[in-house]
Amino acid sequence: MQPQAVLEAVLYTDDLPAAERFYTEVLGLDVHQPANRRQVFLRCGPTMVLLFDPTVTANEASSVGGATIPTHGARGPGHLALRVAADSRQRWRDHFSARGVAIESEVEWPAGGWSIYLRDPAGNSIELATAELWGID
Repeated sequence: MQPQAVLEAVLYTDDLPAAERFYTEVLGLDVHQPANRRQVFLRCGPTMVLLFDPTVTANEASSVGGATIPTHGARGPGHLALRVAADSRQRWRDHFSARGVAIESEVEWPAGGWSIYLRDPAGNSIELATAELWGID
């Protein structure tokens, strides 16, 4: 038996309002739960992107319905890859350029597909990648 899909991806940031603006205004994700002092939750297709402030979540457990959610937090840049359409590369380049967002790198993968890398306000590495990279539809 194995899991069927990734339900959530998690990154950490010490500026949740800036992160919310970046992920909604630059990447077009939808807010599921707006930023508060501990987190912001965003929807990306069938997956949730959870952004936590580790200065809070590493030191304060929370609870839901009486069940404890363990403390967690990480320091340093993380990585998140988002699937994009194979024919959207130039549109993403233009989109980032118009918003003053620097592209850190672009990669053509030997087995097919491409990736564009940039950084969010917390320094997390954000990758836009085509499905061909992983051989999925």
